[in-house]
This record gives sequence, C-alpha cells and structure tokens, in this order.
Amino acid sequence: MDIGSGSIKIFTCNGNRALAERIADNLGLKVGECVVTKFSDGEISVRIVDTVRGADVFIVQPTCFPVNDNLMELLITIDAAKRASAGRINAVVPYYGYARQDRKAKPREAISAKLVADLITSAGADRVITMDLHSAQIQGFFNIPVDHLSGMHIIANYYLNKYENISEDFVAMSPDLGSVARTRRFAELLNIPLAIIDKRRPKPNVSEIMNIIGEFKDKNVILFDDMIDTAGTITNAANAVKERGAKNVYACCTHPVLSGAATERISSSAISELVVLDTIPLSAERKIGKIRQLSTAKLFADAVYRIHEGLPLSKIREM
Repeated sequence: MDIGSGSIKIFTCNGNRALAERIADNLGLKVGECVVTKFSDGEISVRIVDTVRGADVFIVQPTCFPVNDNLMELLITIDAAKRASAGRINAVVPYYGYARQDRKAKPREAISAKLVADLITSAGADRVITMDLHSAQIQGFFNIPVDHLSGMHIIANYYLNKYENISEDFVAMSPDLGSVARTRRFAELLNIPLAIIDKRRPKPNVSEIMNIIGEFKDKNVILFDDMIDTAGTITNAANAVKERGAKNVYACCTHPVLSGAATERISSSAISELVVLDTIPLSAERKIGKIRQLSTAKLFADAVYRIHEGLPLSKIREM
C-alpha cells in the first residue's frame, strides 16, 4: 500500500502486539514506540516516544484478559495521543471487552458496554474500529463513528479452501438460539444447510435437554459462534451432535477468550478442530493441537488504509 509513513502512526500496548505488528507490516510501516509501565501500586503509565503532532494515529489494543489493565492502557494511550496534538485518534479494538453486558438482564445491573463506550469517547478517540461485536447495537452506544468489521469471511474462506465438496458434506450449526442469525450468514457463505441447537433446562440443577433442529446425521458439522469463553456451550453441543450421528464435528469463532478450563474441555471434546482468529492472542498453554488460529491483520490493515485515505470501507473484500 502506498502510504506516507509520516502522516500515519500505528501504536499498541500489551493487549496484542503481534497483531499490531502484522497490521503495520501489511501497510509497510513499523509500530511506533510507546512505553507502557506500571508503578508499584499497579497504576499504569504510558509515554508515546514518537512525534504524533498532526498525525493520523491508530492504537491497536483489544480489551481481552487482563481486561481492566488492557482497557486502562487503551484509555491512557488515547489521552497521551490527544495531549500530544495528534490529528486524529483511531482506537482499533479487535475484541471489545464488556460487550456481553449490553443491557439490563436483571434489576439494578449496569450496562457496562455503554460505560466502556463513554470512556473511550471521553478519553479522546475520534473513531473506533472493531470486529464482530457480541451485540451489533453496541455501535449505537458511541457518539463517534464505529467501523464494525466481520471476520466471518476469513473463516469461511479457510473452509472453502480446505474442503472441496463442502456444499455436499457439511452443515453449519448454531450452538444456541442467540447465534442463529450469524450462523445463517455463515452457512450462506459456504452454501451449506443450517441446523440449530435448542437448549432447555427443565428445572434448576437438572441437566440440559438438547433438541437439534435440522438434518446433520452422517454429515460434517461446523459449530459457529462469535466467541468461545469457558467452552461449556460449544463442547456440550459438539458432544451431543457427535453422539447423535454426526460424522465429524468442527468449531470456529472470531474471539478465542478461552478462560478457565476451556482448553481442557476442548481437548477432551468431540471437536476435531477449532478455528479462531487472532483478535485475542493465544498464550502458550492455550496453543493446543486442536486449535488453528487465522490472522485478521490484512483486513484491519485494509480498514486502516481506507480510513486514512477517506475511502469507503464497504469496498473491502473481507476474504
């Protein structure tokens, strides 16, 4: 990409430096120098070393584990860029933490996704670039532009390139009712049928009863979701589908949160392969044989380039 190195600056903190470097490489740039340290009491300090006056600044920082540290690093870096007279500050948040707290599910609960949006805006961000929000309506929590990218095409392309007869042998399956809309779009990209798992718990402390809507016996099943956290839902679904006649069970998601005993559950489950994106880095203990991680760097780099050049993002080929 033909882009002036002086007019655009890419920075990152500790959330996902590897992704930031891959994005910068795709743009023919280097990640700018930004020193992030902690005081003895846990306070975070950020100092941007490079000059950013008048520059188009992109700060790449997912708010994954440790969520609060990464969020504060993002906010403080935005503030540092603002006080250094950056021309425009773009927060590139591949994974938006607190996204599941997007409404009041119970009385007297906070809507934390809205609070985080307010914090990012108040810190001084002019724009947010993110991927596969847990709830699309979170875009409306911001009073600044939000570019909401989809990693679905990256995953779909992986399966299309790997399996020749995918339209004949595969079924896309939603692990719960909340993921039906996104799984339907995924199935359309692959030109394969859709199946849905309907989970019911008849009473407290009684095992779930699973009803599966759709034909999948003697087929390869791909379970699709936006994120996998503890992996309880996805592994229970995989085991149930395998027991009921699926040939092989695969799973995929954009955000590999993989907290707690997630990797152990995946290892011992019926899942043959789990495909994830690099919006969240995988620690060494989570890099198990069943997990395949694909890069989002080119897609984010294309978005950064188009935003910088004032071009429409609708023209990005998310493939």
